[in-house]
Amino acid sequence: MKEKTRFILLLIAFAAVYFIPFGNRAVSRSLLEAFFMLQEYARAHVLLCLVPAFFIAGAIANFLSQGAVIKYFGAGAKKVVSYAIASVSGTILAVCSCTVLPLFAGIYKKGAGIGPATAFLYSGPAINVLAVILTARVLGLEIGIARAVGAIVLSVVIGLLMHLIFLKEEKTRAPDEQFGQTIEKDTSRPLWKTALYFLTMIAIIVFVNWQKDEGMPIWNTIFSYKYFITGAFLLFLVYMIIDWFNKEERGAWVFSTWGFAKQILPLLFAGVLAAGFLLGRPAHEGIIPSRWVARLVGGNSLRSNLFASVIGAFMYFATLTEVPILQGLLGAGMGKGPALALLLSGPALSLPNMFVIKSVLGVRKTIVYIALVIVMATASGIFFGHYFG
Repeated sequence: MKEKTRFILLLIAFAAVYFIPFGNRAVSRSLLEAFFMLQEYARAHVLLCLVPAFFIAGAIANFLSQGAVIKYFGAGAKKVVSYAIASVSGTILAVCSCTVLPLFAGIYKKGAGIGPATAFLYSGPAINVLAVILTARVLGLEIGIARAVGAIVLSVVIGLLMHLIFLKEEKTRAPDEQFGQTIEKDTSRPLWKTALYFLTMIAIIVFVNWQKDEGMPIWNTIFSYKYFITGAFLLFLVYMIIDWFNKEERGAWVFSTWGFAKQILPLLFAGVLAAGFLLGRPAHEGIIPSRWVARLVGGNSLRSNLFASVIGAFMYFATLTEVPILQGLLGAGMGKGPALALLLSGPALSLPNMFVIKSVLGVRKTIVYIALVIVMATASGIFFGHYFG
């Protein structure tokens, strides 16, 4: 870190300590809410979501062929194939906007084009199957279908626009080797073993985070046995790690995993604290009163849709929590258009994940990505509200 940056951060910290009115009830409540949100995040997401995601990202950095990534997701890949895969991959990953970050960073640093990578970044948290089903059951079939279709379409549109805007830079960008040691291809391990290794890790993150749904008996049966299923996959993973990989490969995997963790976790925690202070948790206010939010998202005007998109983009939503929040807002008079706008911006973005995206893409690309998500979500909300509101 440069000395100038250190000085600026120190100056900001001093000014905050000096001027923030900690004795004010709203401020002290919001500060406490920030740490409650951080604790809730740590308990609900770090061990069961982020840690497995970090290991998958570390595996991508070391064991996924760079040639394969570039072939299917690189700037020169066939657009139909790369965007089709990126836009629907989130259906099998019940991850939030923060948990998807290590996976996004892994494929991007491995050489994926910015278009397919951001399409995956957007769609990953937005269209997991349970979230879409729960949205349809609680908020209505129209909104559920609009969420699924909108997330897929927007991921492709946003990805293509990011590709076109940064086309010149992408042509000269080389894969980043910082997070992975170069391991020579092990010809003794066939492709099916590598594929099974990745599928097993994905199965672990899917089943350990399986959610209960009272209206779906099969879903609930899986929920009842999810830890047994997860344990079986975990034992199989341990066997594969011991039997299929050598000591050098295991060490490189851990090294890459730690590389992602030390880059991403501090930024996420800082972002969660900021989001908790400003907006609070569901049913708990931050410094911004929730009644202000409810008042500004009624009807189907440009303002209400834009406001819903911006609030959704900056507020942190754990997986599936956006549904009960919207249920309450719709009951308080929120329009259907703004509801969809929030659904299309909220799960895909959050203040915490913006910090991390900036560290991967840089400031300019991050600002463009955030702007595209907000604009596209706003336009989708206006369209949906006009025809189905």
